[in-house]
Amino acid sequence: MLNSENTLLLVVDIQEKLTGMLKENKETAEQNAKKIVKAAKILKIKTVVSEQYPKGLGSTVEAVRNEFPQDVKIFEKTQFSLASEKEILDEILKSGKKQIVIFGIEAHICVFQTALELKEKGYEVFVVSDISYSRNNEERLLALKNLRHFGIMTPSLETVLFMWLRGSKNPNFKEIQSLIK
Repeated sequence: MLNSENTLLLVVDIQEKLTGMLKENKETAEQNAKKIVKAAKILKIKTVVSEQYPKGLGSTVEAVRNEFPQDVKIFEKTQFSLASEKEILDEILKSGKKQIVIFGIEAHICVFQTALELKEKGYEVFVVSDISYSRNNEERLLALKNLRHFGIMTPSLETVLFMWLRGSKNPNFKEIQSLIK
């Protein structure tokens, strides 16, 4: 079960050119990414962001970037796995969190490799299934299936949000609930 106090959120490459390649999923990807980032900010969940070669692929899309907390760290990367980038791994380790919630683009490359490597390092990893995209939906579905095979949970956005809340008595319940209505 996810615990918001023990969670780190990893935003993987929700960048301008990558979301542009999603065609029919572009708007959904951006809106759902915005929702989880906003929820993490409300619940004070530490967020770490990666951008794969931003000089060529652009920055994190504006709608998502506008929801980042002020202290968010955005890391430029060239490795596909965030856990293979020393600065990012150091930031994850420094957080002291044991549960990692990941979403992003592309599900079958960067998200997949990051999830596997973090699981190997002993983290409890959750890949948000409906905010992890690939240009090819078959690649996305296969990645999610393979992640489950390796013991990585693939909950939906709503499942993650309500696990973080735990119940309707959470003081942030109405604000988080309003994100998905």
